[in-house]
Amino acid sequence: MFTSKNSIRLFFISMLGFILLSLSACHDDPEKATVQVIHASPDAPAVNVIANGNALLQSFNYGNVSAKTELDAGTLNVDVQALLADMTTPSVIGPTDLELEKNTNTIIIAANSVANIEPLIITRNDAGVASDKTRVNIIHAAPNAPQVDIYLSAVDADLSNSSITATAAFKDSSGELEVDSGTYQIRITPAGTQTVVFDSGAVELAGGSDLAILAIENTLTGSSPVQLLIASATAGAFINDVNMPAELRVTHLSPDAPAVDVVANDGFTAPLVPNLSYGNTAGFVELDPASYNVKVVPTGTTTPVVIEADLTLLAGGNYSVYATDVLETIEPLVLSRDRRRVATEAKLDIIHASPAAGNVDIYLTASGVSIDNIDPNFSNIAFRASSDFLSIVAGDYDVTITPTGEKTAAIGPATITLAAGGIYTAIARDEARTTADPDGLPLGLTLLDDFVSVQ
Repeated sequence: MFTSKNSIRLFFISMLGFILLSLSACHDDPEKATVQVIHASPDAPAVNVIANGNALLQSFNYGNVSAKTELDAGTLNVDVQALLADMTTPSVIGPTDLELEKNTNTIIIAANSVANIEPLIITRNDAGVASDKTRVNIIHAAPNAPQVDIYLSAVDADLSNSSITATAAFKDSSGELEVDSGTYQIRITPAGTQTVVFDSGAVELAGGSDLAILAIENTLTGSSPVQLLIASATAGAFINDVNMPAELRVTHLSPDAPAVDVVANDGFTAPLVPNLSYGNTAGFVELDPASYNVKVVPTGTTTPVVIEADLTLLAGGNYSVYATDVLETIEPLVLSRDRRRVATEAKLDIIHASPAAGNVDIYLTASGVSIDNIDPNFSNIAFRASSDFLSIVAGDYDVTITPTGEKTAAIGPATITLAAGGIYTAIARDEARTTADPDGLPLGLTLLDDFVSVQ
């Protein structure tokens, strides 16, 4: 079972403030070290990090980078606890003891996939950097990427005339490299080749900076196997491949509208999505990140334009456009979702797209359980509202949708099966409206993503 609280905890989080702790060391005259934590396990849930029994980080998600914090040198006991969909928090790394050396920076990386999650510990010099230099440490932290060559070069330098900065397999580190500050380009190729699989474009390395540069798993869009995660002393920042696209899909949910073409920037002769009929969806298509004018017209025509919207699509973004409501008042519902798969849970998005239903209550129960004596998981949900992805324990469930305050099902109970690591979208919709059947009843579900059927 899921609750709204669980959903908020796991999917509407941002990195919480780093708690500065005064932790006890193992000797009477402690000297200082710094510690930084990075979540680089691509299919892992958010985690809590416990240090010497104190909460160091909470709800710390993939790609998050903590600020450096100063601790006493000596023994540090670290426990990394996963935040699971069933509300439990088992230890997935540790508890384990780390020895912090004085005047060093220890980076603790939660690395590898969930099935093999492990700590990757990098110990670095913590001395200052000259104002005209940048210290970098390049770390291969993408478990599914092969051994690679990494080039840190002048912008647009010919790779055939450039030196390899580092060759690294998973978990390898380049060690500390000091370079002149300035503008660089970071390119990654499979080891021994010059086939570029990641290109950063121009990157500014500021003077006096001390950076860890991690190649982590790409969980967004495009064919590049990695993204770069740049860890400074205070935070992290992503650098995506310069060719990373946006992704867009369209679903027809206007129950009395004809089949339509979806057209970008007036390209009527080559629709982005041609001949899309009610209840159907077009799979994700890749587009260059940009602003687009999108029009929806009856198939094979240029008028009438039943929907017109300006969309700004960002690199790495997944966008779903739902054509909702009856034709007379049709409008787009545009949603962007984080589609990273999490091995310990299913992710379920529920969307209310039935103009005939009014406000509804939504129940997600164990298969076969009556709703008569239980409260809905979501109450008084309005037309065009959506849940965003909910964190759900894998298993079989019944989805039941009722008019708000009632127990008589308008939809369901519809049995669904959710697998760990799966992504699912369930949309409440009308039946197609015709002259013979103008009210859109009975209601139904359109099931997308890892669902395999439409009910």
